[in-house]
Amino acid sequence: LYIKEFENVEHFKIELEKYIDYYNTKRIKAKLKMSPVQYRTHFYQAV
Repeated sequence: LYIKEFENVEHFKIELEKYIDYYNTKRIKAKLKMSPVQYRTHFYQAV
């Protein structure tokens, strides 16, 4: 986000929401070896 130029605040908000979704659901965290959502799902299935 920091290297992009945005047309307006709404465009920034849309891109920010997409990045937050990526960060929370798709990004693989090296320590967990899976995304945070996958980790939570895996954890709750084991409990």
